[in-house]
Amino acid sequence: MRLALLGCGTVGTEVVRLLHDQSADLAARIGAPLEIAGIAVRRLGRDRGDLPVDPSLFTTDALGLIKRDDVDVVIEVVGGIEPARGWLVEALRAGKSVVTANKALLAEDGAALHDAAAEGGGDLYYEASVAGAIPLLRPLRESLHGDRVTRVTGIVNGTTNFILSAMHATGAGFAEALEEATELGYAEADPTADVEGFDAAAKAAILASLAFHTRVGAADVHREGITEVTAADVASAKAMGCTIKLLCIAARGADATGREAVSVRVHPAMIPLTHPLASVGDAFNAVFVEAEAAGQLMFYGRGAGGAPTASAVLGDVVAVSRNRLAGVRSASESAYADLPVRPMGEALTRYHISLDVTDRPGVLEAVAGMFARHDVSIATVRQGPSGGGAAGRGDDADLVIVTHVAPDAALAATVRELRGLDIVRSVASVLRVEGGP
Repeated sequence: MRLALLGCGTVGTEVVRLLHDQSADLAARIGAPLEIAGIAVRRLGRDRGDLPVDPSLFTTDALGLIKRDDVDVVIEVVGGIEPARGWLVEALRAGKSVVTANKALLAEDGAALHDAAAEGGGDLYYEASVAGAIPLLRPLRESLHGDRVTRVTGIVNGTTNFILSAMHATGAGFAEALEEATELGYAEADPTADVEGFDAAAKAAILASLAFHTRVGAADVHREGITEVTAADVASAKAMGCTIKLLCIAARGADATGREAVSVRVHPAMIPLTHPLASVGDAFNAVFVEAEAAGQLMFYGRGAGGAPTASAVLGDVVAVSRNRLAGVRSASESAYADLPVRPMGEALTRYHISLDVTDRPGVLEAVAGMFARHDVSIATVRQGPSGGGAAGRGDDADLVIVTHVAPDAALAATVRELRGLDIVRSVASVLRVEGGP
């Protein structure tokens, strides 16, 4: 089986090393040896150390490499939307199988890739696009096809999980924890894609598409990052027996009219320390899947890095190579359900709201009345002297409210009106609460 490798950075170099080091085992598993036909890179002169590959295999002509008749499988680890989309559509339409780790492209325009695969008759595999080496997508794509998945909740970004874990463990603020993550190599020089939730949102779209047999794109995912999470929020979570995680949540169920739909969102949330995801620390990933017959399943491991991602890539290479040798292809995209995606306002969640209020009689009654007007039930209230308030006044008090489950639109409207009350000095923080009773 002849392979074209697009990209030879952190992941690509590990793919080459694993192909070399495990060549005999891979050949035995597939029934034929794997051979690199060419490696497309941006710069030919870059130092790649002692990479075990013939230098003559490197080329800057990715499209020319893809079009070669002797290429069976195209592996793409470049990332980004273009030119990767054009390359992969070309390969798939030509009947070649494609293995990609490109979460951004799959979330942005996975439909184009799946359509091209159906047209050309090749396989499209992308296990490495979500959660690195954790075997997650194939169980959703194949193992659970006899079941009905109802909810997927996950920690799918290692950078943000490291930051939030550090804030929980040390009491540090966001900026301090981000600086540590950068120094240790967990955060990029520009961490925007991670800390603003773009990376997790792309992965959430892929997970929802597979779990619910519906095409879900990045634009369908409600996204919030962690930049507004403060040390005070983390301390408040601890006081409730919770921790804060950036969660991707995809759920299937009836909407307000009784019609079945899906909701997909990414945002920071408090979860109880008893929840299986609460103990996932450092830069690890974990995904919690709930299905009607199988019940609760959890997938855990390293979600990023060259070697873990390369492991997932080669797992896909073995699968598509076996198919080509057998003259078959895997099951095509399963999007038969074609469920509508519910707006964030219809998502059912709980809020943790911290208010700085005037400390005088009737305040709690007025605040509670605001929640009642929006049909939002209050679960708990904690009141105490203010830590100083925005203006440092001595007549302030802190009011911490946790709601029962309600539509996000009703909760958000309540918060907006609270900001306009004279008795509310400030809304110090608002966080969703997930995973509790």
